[in-house]
Amino acid sequence: MRVSHMLQADTLKFLQKAQKNEITEYHIYSKLSSYIKNEHNSKILGQIARDELRHHDKLKMFTGTVKKPNSLKVFFYTFISMIFGVTFGIKLMEKGERGAEKVYSELGKDIEEFRKMAEDEDKHEKELVGIIEEEKLKFVGSIVLGLNDALVELTGTLAGLTFALKNTRLIALAGLITGIAASLSMAASEYLSARTEQDNSHALKSSFYTGGAYVFTVACLVLPYLIFPNYVVSLIFTIVAAILIIFVFNFYISVAKDLSFKSRFFEMAGISLGVAAISFIIGHFIRLFLGVDV
Repeated sequence: MRVSHMLQADTLKFLQKAQKNEITEYHIYSKLSSYIKNEHNSKILGQIARDELRHHDKLKMFTGTVKKPNSLKVFFYTFISMIFGVTFGIKLMEKGERGAEKVYSELGKDIEEFRKMAEDEDKHEKELVGIIEEEKLKFVGSIVLGLNDALVELTGTLAGLTFALKNTRLIALAGLITGIAASLSMAASEYLSARTEQDNSHALKSSFYTGGAYVFTVACLVLPYLIFPNYVVSLIFTIVAAILIIFVFNFYISVAKDLSFKSRFFEMAGISLGVAAISFIIGHFIRLFLGVDV
């Protein structure tokens, strides 16, 4: 069945592109389905893969062309999903399907096959992806706690120490001791807090995610002081590192949990950098007041 003559040239061109996307996504979902150990998630991804293959076959009837999957895209989204979680990888990829869903809906007014495809695309985003069980997202609150506390406390501490000590090694030493002690304290506090609401296994995981996020942030913020000999340059790179961490984390959360990126990013960055600026000034005046000259 070839009906490409019924479609306008620009619509046909779009459908050929959509056909390539559908076969590409079929391979992505199939790979993820085979890689993931969670049986529940594997079945969901397998169902989406079958839907994508059916879409490809339907589009092939309309375009009359054969399309091969985009191998680079298959590798990229499979890799991203395995590193950052299936929910993040799928939602990032599904964002590119919104244009296809709109065109399918428009064509569905006259052609039944496209109406069903539009419904499938909507189902993928709202139903199937929504019921994927993923540990990373269950404990995102604990990760936020660790990251946010480390960014606010350690960025402020390092800024304050920078002009108080003026020695990158001493600043790094003080920062690491402060950071590691604080991460252990935060992990213990999160464990005790989570234990009142969850079972012990979840409480342990909550504390692990909080402490791990804290330690990761500490390492990123202190690293410039171990690389650059100039304390001002080190502080600049520490602030850049803090902004990058805030940017990447909020981008991840905005995609995975469908939240606003802009407002969360500026709020978190404003708090962290505001505390750093205040601490920087306090450190300078304390040094003058105590007459410390390192």
